[in-house]
Amino acid sequence: MPIQKLDAYDHRILAALQRDGRLTNVQLAEEIGLSPSPCLRRVRILEEAGMIRGYHAELGRDEVGLGLTVFVGVKVERHSDTSAAAFRQAVIDLPEVISVHLVSGESDFLLQVVLPDLRAYEQFLTGTLLKLPGVSDIRSNFAIQTVKESAPLPLRHLPK
Repeated sequence: MPIQKLDAYDHRILAALQRDGRLTNVQLAEEIGLSPSPCLRRVRILEEAGMIRGYHAELGRDEVGLGLTVFVGVKVERHSDTSAAAFRQAVIDLPEVISVHLVSGESDFLLQVVLPDLRAYEQFLTGTLLKLPGVSDIRSNFAIQTVKESAPLPLRHLPK
């Protein structure tokens, strides 16, 4: 169910849930200035429209033992769309790859990979990434320090 226009309540709901996805409906309703029933109805509409895609816990990468973040540029063979499709499907299934973007520039895809350490990345690179279908080149960039991550979306750009 697509939403054409969002009003101030919808904006407040989205902002509040980005800050704290664990808010109960009663807490959320109180925070945004609605009673619980209309608040819940609005949240369900936002979920059905795909604006709210889920609720999750944000884990500390270092604390769970995944302290190495690598941004991997992958170039795939251009001989057929089949190669790119096969690569896409293969990379989607890799749990170490937490995001995949089709990009323009020197690479065709940009992957964000998290692993425990450099040795684990070396094994992942040689044992998995280089064996994926259609891969012709891989460039690795290692994150030295994370300055900002998992930021809320800039809701001020949503249609009003």
